[in-house]
Amino acid sequence: MIIKSSTTLRNDYGKISSLAHETDEPIYITKNGEGDIVVMSIEAFEKREQILKLRSKIMDAELSRIAGEPTITLSEMRKVMKGKFDAAL
Repeated sequence: MIIKSSTTLRNDYGKISSLAHETDEPIYITKNGEGDIVVMSIEAFEKREQILKLRSKIMDAELSRIAGEPTITLSEMRKVMKGKFDAAL
């Protein structure tokens, strides 16, 4: 965990920006000794967003499976996809 003060952010933005890009981790900014905001590179943020979306889709699929909704095996899915691909040709 990287923690920096708001004074550091204000006085040395370039250092904080470089640190965010080098580490790909969030940087916690404090104000008067208390947590205030989090700064991270756009790349790290977008990667985190993709991971959260994927986890949400996996959770939805798992909840559907637990609820007893019909499922198919991987080999069945391959057959379905091959059929669709062949039909598109």
